[in-house]
Amino acid sequence: MIFEFNMPVNLMFGNGVIKKNSEKFKLGKKALIVTGRNSARLSGAFDDISDVLFASGIEYVLFDKIVSNPNLAIVAEGTKFAKENNVDFIIAVGGGSPLDAAKAIAALYTNDIESIDLILKKLEKPSLPIIAVPTTSGTGSEVTQYSVLTIPSMKTKKSFASPWSFPKVAFADPRYTYSLPNGITIDTAFDAFSHLLESYYSKRSTLFNDVIAIEGIEAFAQCMENLKDNEITKTTREKLMYASCLGGITISHTGTTLIHAMGYSLTYFRKFSHGRANAMIMAEYMKFNEASVPEKTKKVLNLLGFSGFDEVEDYFGFGNDKIPVLSDEECKMFATLAMGQGSVKLNPRLVEEDDIYNLYRKIFGGS
Repeated sequence: MIFEFNMPVNLMFGNGVIKKNSEKFKLGKKALIVTGRNSARLSGAFDDISDVLFASGIEYVLFDKIVSNPNLAIVAEGTKFAKENNVDFIIAVGGGSPLDAAKAIAALYTNDIESIDLILKKLEKPSLPIIAVPTTSGTGSEVTQYSVLTIPSMKTKKSFASPWSFPKVAFADPRYTYSLPNGITIDTAFDAFSHLLESYYSKRSTLFNDVIAIEGIEAFAQCMENLKDNEITKTTREKLMYASCLGGITISHTGTTLIHAMGYSLTYFRKFSHGRANAMIMAEYMKFNEASVPEKTKKVLNLLGFSGFDEVEDYFGFGNDKIPVLSDEECKMFATLAMGQGSVKLNPRLVEEDDIYNLYRKIFGGS
């Protein structure tokens, strides 16, 4: 048995962890807080952070322009703002979008490159230190080296990864998800599950990594009934944040696979949330890969309490009355774009462009 495991993020999990660990914020003299318009304040995270920074004598400036699926233009703007204010570390607060944008800003701040070079070149200099504070339970970005950005010129989303993009500290406080609408909670939970499933299936999976993925899948399974019944308790939110962190930890070693490659076009062109896009692909993904990972597929079905793929489709389709119908031309274009994602190479079953086209046609082709 040979494997490598590295988890460089100091993860602090639980209620009130920011104020209980204020010394962790002493990464510099002036911070840039990167967030969206509302999530940091509505969640209570911003107040906790500002209180700790004030008590520690640390200055901060706020960049709160991040929207869903951030693009290169907004991270370039954020970098310019950071440089104008001479910050020396970054605090990222929000869902995956602010966290991913913060990683891009941290890298651009120290590397003399254009924003597009984040996905075209390797970073040569360490990024600014990052503290990550998630307010959703989905991406697990607080414990990964990945940043996913929208690239309009490529008509898709692309990621860059660097060991310097791992946050130094992550504060995962389930209380910050209490204010989330149930719809967003469900969609982000589906994203977390897709990370766990894809990591478990990935060609890079190891026995050690599988233990983490299975733990996360079990945590998600304990939340499934509450999610479907729209009765999301504080205990459910804690379990979802736990599952999300585990999903982030495990994909930091394996990456994602076919679900993410296919889901990006549904987000870019059809404006579905990332988690909901992944959910629509889930059942056919498992069915497509069953022959390559039969025992893993059987285990996942058992953990979720399903007897077959029809039940997977029914569950991950609940609450969604907007299944799109894609034209043949769209299916071909989306398949080509998906093949351009590196994650396809990590799928347990060899994937050709025709395979992806046929999957799109089967799921979204109408009748």
